[in-house]
Amino acid sequence: MKILCINVRKGIGDQIIFLPFLHAISRKFKVPISLLAKENSKAKELFSEDDLIDEVINLEKNMDGIKGIFRLSKEIKKRSFDKIFIFNSSLRYNIVARLAGIRSINQYPLFLKKDNIIHSAKVFTEDITNKVITTEPYLKIKKENMQLDKNVKHICLGVSASGATKRWDIKNYIKLANEISKKMNCKFYVAGGKNDMNLINEFKNSCIEKNIFSFEKMNIKQTLNYISNCDLYIGNDTGWAHLSVALNIKALTIFCDSPVAAYGSYSSKMITVEPDGIKKGTTKHNTLGKDKISFERVLKKTIDILS
Repeated sequence: MKILCINVRKGIGDQIIFLPFLHAISRKFKVPISLLAKENSKAKELFSEDDLIDEVINLEKNMDGIKGIFRLSKEIKKRSFDKIFIFNSSLRYNIVARLAGIRSINQYPLFLKKDNIIHSAKVFTEDITNKVITTEPYLKIKKENMQLDKNVKHICLGVSASGATKRWDIKNYIKLANEISKKMNCKFYVAGGKNDMNLINEFKNSCIEKNIFSFEKMNIKQTLNYISNCDLYIGNDTGWAHLSVALNIKALTIFCDSPVAAYGSYSSKMITVEPDGIKKGTTKHNTLGKDKISFERVLKKTIDILS
């Protein structure tokens, strides 16, 4: 039996969050699945060591538009899938599945209103598997011995974000690292890409520059090994936070302007910080709370976790 799952959400975090559901389908039918995903989600690199995911098919740019439907269906058809599981309610992928000749099509209800993404995926998968699905993700990687100093606390700082409203000010992170360093011996790993060089350079030019190591020149596999050896992640709600929890690292995640009920509630490793004055669990898009995150509260939680 050959199975295709479709998750075309664009973020790294979105792929990690859906990982338990992909694994559940693989275990239900006792075969590794194939996954259709967007290239910028890094699914191909992330899941290269996963025994339950046989292949990641990148959704290419030329598969957009009307002509793209036929290109995509042709690409899928040559793999002769028996079943497809579509983790969205888009008519587009339903048509693609039919054109590809897949007989067993399983999908969210068409034109489903936007919902908590975890809830929708959980209901969908539990209906298929007839089992209660744990939402704790597990990311398998090829571990390397990083030979990090065991007498030092290794902390990953996720300073980047998909938008400015989701990003706690970089000066807060520099101040936080400085305050933590006064209390314990630390090494900080600044998680950001080439587009975050202005943020990374602020760190490198700060008072704690000697304790800074940054990821901007590394590929995803190299960064995963460093994160897996950290004691804690502190940072914005971004892919780095979700990678951390999937690598069994506690993630103190700052939710300024994204739905904590979806992105902050699926893992016991996720410890959330929300804006002051907001009822716990209610931060969402357009909360615009990046200037209402208490520095003292973040510092206290950090020290409590590391102590």
